[in-house]
Amino acid sequence: MLKSLAHIRSLQLGALTALFIVVGTAALRLKYFVIDSDIWWHLKVGDWIVEHLAVPHTGILSRTAATRPWVAYSWGYEVLLSRAYAWFGLIGIGVFGTLLTLLVALAIYWMLLRLSGRFWIAWILTGVVCWSFLFNGTPRPFFFSIALFAVTLTLLLEAGRGADLKKLYWLPLIFFVWANLHIQFIYGLFLVGLFMSVSLARTLLSALARVAPPRVARTLLSALDLTGGEKSPPQNARLIAIFAACVFATLLGPYFYHPYVVVFEYSKAKFTYSVIVELQPLSFRYASEFLELLLAASGFFALGWQANLGRARHSSPRQSDAPPGIDLFKLALLTAAVVVAFRTMRDAWFICLPAAACIAEAFRARALESRSQSEREQEPAVSSRQAWLENLAIAAAVAVCLIFVAGAVDFNERGLDRAISADYPVNAINFLRRNPVRGPIYNNLNWGGFLMWYMPDFPVAIDGRNDLYGDDLDKIFYSSESAQDSYKTDPYLDHAGFVLLDSKLPLAKVLTIDPRFDLIYHDEIATVFARR
Repeated sequence: MLKSLAHIRSLQLGALTALFIVVGTAALRLKYFVIDSDIWWHLKVGDWIVEHLAVPHTGILSRTAATRPWVAYSWGYEVLLSRAYAWFGLIGIGVFGTLLTLLVALAIYWMLLRLSGRFWIAWILTGVVCWSFLFNGTPRPFFFSIALFAVTLTLLLEAGRGADLKKLYWLPLIFFVWANLHIQFIYGLFLVGLFMSVSLARTLLSALARVAPPRVARTLLSALDLTGGEKSPPQNARLIAIFAACVFATLLGPYFYHPYVVVFEYSKAKFTYSVIVELQPLSFRYASEFLELLLAASGFFALGWQANLGRARHSSPRQSDAPPGIDLFKLALLTAAVVVAFRTMRDAWFICLPAAACIAEAFRARALESRSQSEREQEPAVSSRQAWLENLAIAAAVAVCLIFVAGAVDFNERGLDRAISADYPVNAINFLRRNPVRGPIYNNLNWGGFLMWYMPDFPVAIDGRNDLYGDDLDKIFYSSESAQDSYKTDPYLDHAGFVLLDSKLPLAKVLTIDPRFDLIYHDEIATVFARR
């Protein structure tokens, strides 16, 4: 028996190690962390924060929005990225991005293992969830949001399952860290607020049922039973206090309440959501997007399945640790997550995690229903000390394997430099260094961040900080890049000393015949014009 359990545990550890090696290998091979246009302005802002020992409040590094108010709401991420580059160069950026990707995978696995209680369910679901969205984006600050969202959701579901709110006392600390890493802490507050609201709604239904006419009371009680019963008033009071503490924790940063103002401004943006691909709705042209849809549908199915299991257990002598009925918190969460995630590609994770959590909990409920005590005892028992040793062994094995993988996929200073040079105007900028021209610069949006880093002497015309520039400025630059007639009257182009553009842009072609500029450099990547 002991040999059998040891063999099972060894197999599990090997499978888990393989999972993280696959995730790390994909991150190293794709080199997303150095070809993503937004990484560079994050890096440069982090350098600015470290140099000035302060956070910016205006549009630093920009010439067109230098005096506009701006909140660097991902300042914690930016400082970490800055130090990674300062200490280890391009390799540091690559390792930082790989570790951040592995952190997301680890958080997802931890969530699913806690909720399902079964290794292989958690392992399979983690692979499916990672495949569905993890490599559709780059390791930006929102990766921290994904990991912390998984932790928050796990704590809430476990608290709801056992009616014990002690685990939620960690939430204010989580939100303090989260609010200084990324603005999507607002998604976490939505989670906690929804959990609190559902508990309050159940109590309200119960109170109304006691004073309503008999027919109405029966309807209210039926609705209460359908959603799994009532939470006691003391629980509600503690939930309100926890939610208030989480909100307060998000204010304990250098920007106080201003990130909430940024959220409000984002909610009013329209133009950027219509032209930036990652902010547009799912197109369902890729396998991963269909997998996201399948996960969402499976999440709703699992919710109903678990409700049926709960009703069956409730009617039998074998009582469960959860009341029967549909979990209103999960239903509301899945519904809201579908709306948000299918609205923007970048937020596809927002449905994948709740859906996977519902699936994991449904499998847990099924296991409690069908498995005997003797079958449950077949699971390998792991002590705290043994778990730490196993985790260290997995981390060491993954690190060693990824070091060998790095050599095979050209993950080194020269290889990363080649990846950058293939996507960005490195040769054009080197030409300008040898042949200086008078500024200011006019550039296309996608290169603004890179120009901040590689050509810091010239504040950029525009970059990826959409919250800084707003719809109006973005629209002007997008229209000019597209060579619409408005480029002739674009004041920022008209005042430019030189223009550095992606050679594929229509504007790069029409400026060759524009009497205001002379073509001074051209290659397959970049085209440079100087004012006559």
